[in-house]
Amino acid sequence: MSTLSFVKKNIPVTDLNGENSLPPFGTMTCQTRYTTVLLDEDDGLFVDFGRTPSHYPYRDQDRYTRDLIDVGLDTAVLENEYLRAEFAPSVGGKLWSLIDKVTGRELLFANPVHRPGNLAARNAWTSGGVEWNCGPHGQHHPHTCAWLHTAQLKMDDGTPVLRMYQYERLRNVTYQMDFFLPDGSKVLFCRMRIVNDNPYMTPMYWWSNIAVPEDKNGRVIMDTVETYTNRGGKLSKTSVPIAEGIDITYPTNNPVAIDFFWKLPDHARRYVCQLDRDGYGLMQCSTSRLKGRKLFVWGQGPGGDRWQNYLSADDCPGRYVEIQAGLAATQYESLPMPPHTAWEWIETYGAFQADPAKVHGEWDGARAEVNARLDEMVDAAYLEKLLADTHKMATSPAEKVIYSGGGWGALEALRRNVQGVKPSCEHLDFGALEAEQEPWKALLEGSSFGDQCACKAPISYILQPEWTELVEKAVRGADSYNWYAWYMLGTIRMAEARLNEAREALERSMELKPSAWALYCLAQLKRIDGCAAESALMIMKAAQMSDYDISLVREALRTLNATEQYRAALNFAAGVPAAQVAVPRNRLNIAMAYIKLGDIENAEKLLWAEGGMVVADIREGEVSVTELWFLIEEAKAKRDGRTFDREEAEVPLALDFRMGAKRKEKKA
Repeated sequence: MSTLSFVKKNIPVTDLNGENSLPPFGTMTCQTRYTTVLLDEDDGLFVDFGRTPSHYPYRDQDRYTRDLIDVGLDTAVLENEYLRAEFAPSVGGKLWSLIDKVTGRELLFANPVHRPGNLAARNAWTSGGVEWNCGPHGQHHPHTCAWLHTAQLKMDDGTPVLRMYQYERLRNVTYQMDFFLPDGSKVLFCRMRIVNDNPYMTPMYWWSNIAVPEDKNGRVIMDTVETYTNRGGKLSKTSVPIAEGIDITYPTNNPVAIDFFWKLPDHARRYVCQLDRDGYGLMQCSTSRLKGRKLFVWGQGPGGDRWQNYLSADDCPGRYVEIQAGLAATQYESLPMPPHTAWEWIETYGAFQADPAKVHGEWDGARAEVNARLDEMVDAAYLEKLLADTHKMATSPAEKVIYSGGGWGALEALRRNVQGVKPSCEHLDFGALEAEQEPWKALLEGSSFGDQCACKAPISYILQPEWTELVEKAVRGADSYNWYAWYMLGTIRMAEARLNEAREALERSMELKPSAWALYCLAQLKRIDGCAAESALMIMKAAQMSDYDISLVREALRTLNATEQYRAALNFAAGVPAAQVAVPRNRLNIAMAYIKLGDIENAEKLLWAEGGMVVADIREGEVSVTELWFLIEEAKAKRDGRTFDREEAEVPLALDFRMGAKRKEKKA
């Protein structure tokens, strides 16, 4: 019998410890083209379409540590006689685990801990399971480590349905996911729905990110003979399965981290699977709208090893590869979504068995075998019909809301009501407003933000044309002398890359009431103008104005080092509260300043304090900890009259995050 239950999963978790106090402008750029395209004219990809200067209005989640606590993880469990699917509503609705009850095998990489790393749009991200990405393209989405609204309902035949949904504030759309596992079904059905109920087009991005255990004998199969890949910032095509002399469809053949976006022909079934030496593994397939498929590997180098372990339990290798499915052909693009439009599709996940001799034989035969067995498992026409047949269910209210995903959807519903706009997604219950929405409610209903304390960090931001119009109206009227309203207008203009207008609004805010927050934004405008050193000094001043706000201290140390103002960084650090100096990210920057000034002893002391430097939110691709070790060892060698060769050096495994470094061959 198919069941839905809500239970606590007994695994260690990490406390996120709140959000960064600043708008996310620290790495903001007005660059519009990031990718060099080496493709044919008939590829027709929307490369770089929909890129945003930042992920404003969201704030970063960067205050977590490596500490794990035994409080467990709230999960929703769908189960029938064939599958057990565990979802984590507080982690973006991630499908944490999918167990084949017939064999007892886990089909996904089910992380034994909830331990974030810095890989997402807002920083915090967890490896494993299936993550549902909606929002800014090329990144793990803003809700990947946040609660979704979670509810339950039933289909007409009594099959339980798990519903999770959210209002996405960068694109101002609603996305909804309905999961069901009918009696007798060997696949989990995931019915997805995105609604752009605005009078304007929006760029739309979606990728389902599926982590499966790395298997040295595993082969990834999809119906294609070509793939897009990005090497050195250049998007090009190569053949499948053999590229540069290796069979890339076996993930462990790829020596370093790399993405492959399989170019599926129009007529091909939309699926991707990884099958082991016995022809067994996870199969993901979908209706036609979800046309993209991808493989990501960490590679077989020391950096890939370290990253996978870093994102899991200390005693777990954490080795996995990602097979993914998206709306577009690659993750370098969004698709234009028309106004007042809903896009829907169904994804299925389940255990799959094919003839191993054919799976691991020549490529055409492998594809033919998988296609044939997939047609037996779940027919394409059936899936399309099921999508149509379940539309009524997908637009019907839930029976009960289990968890709240915050108040932003409720605020949008209130705005539409106050402004006389047609309601959107009325079947979804977005609950009540929370503290983050209160200043905006005041603006909506009273044309003013009211009195806001300049000594406290603003609690929230919004980027939406209808709200921008209200802010503009406020600074021309009731809030013409309100520092907070001008500050909000300045941040909105920054997010829109209207930099001169942003500067004028922020300077007006500072005239009315100086604040660390407006000064910080002005500093970022100064950086974008090419004055990075002056910008860093302004951020340092903002940190001092704020009585050493933790986020401003972090930015000050980072930017002072980035602009080679190492002595200023150390002088600033001397006045910072001891608890903040002890934060690993700050300790890394202080150690880097020491070594750049030739102070080997203090740099090495900080590197190896508490057993070795561990920076919880080291960024994917970041090698700063590794570089610090190199600089210290080079300085010691020079001091001692020794030679030091980076290529031959054995970097301590705990400090080696170089994703592009290949594993060294052992000498005989």
